[in-house]
Amino acid sequence: MVFPKIHANEMGFSGGVQTGVKYNALSGDHRESTGEEEIEALAGTETMPTLLPGSAFFLGLPDPPARRMIDRGLAVAMASDYNPGSSPSGNMKLIMSLGTVKLRMTPEESFNAVTLNAAYAMGISETHGSIARGKVANLFITREMPSFYYFPYAFGSILVEKVIRKGKIIC
Repeated sequence: MVFPKIHANEMGFSGGVQTGVKYNALSGDHRESTGEEEIEALAGTETMPTLLPGSAFFLGLPDPPARRMIDRGLAVAMASDYNPGSSPSGNMKLIMSLGTVKLRMTPEESFNAVTLNAAYAMGISETHGSIARGKVANLFITREMPSFYYFPYAFGSILVEKVIRKGKIIC
């Protein structure tokens, strides 16, 4: 079954969140303009709010209210919105860093937002988003770090040593 996705509420309150929920959207991207009404509309639904902190950063928009959403019990996904007009970076490590530093998410919340929750928002969580038997083996190996918590806070550091795509080392 195919579920709709909605890309709304980037530049202002448009009713896009409520429309997405009404039509059972799999995800709603751009939550920069999200207030209590939008958070309430999302509560208890299957619609994944997808935050695009790179877009907010590049365009100087308000940050999406990740902490309020999470504290309300919502799962959130994060993506880059990689495009030349509003977010010319596909660097997911930077997105994770923005989630942790600017959106006040914990490192675990940011990690889940760019893996498990992002796979759900794309409709591929049965095959992607976590390391498990039967899932596609897309992952990376980092250099040694003092702890997992170091990763999102080292926003300017190159930490990845190997990239594995579909079970094969590509670099």
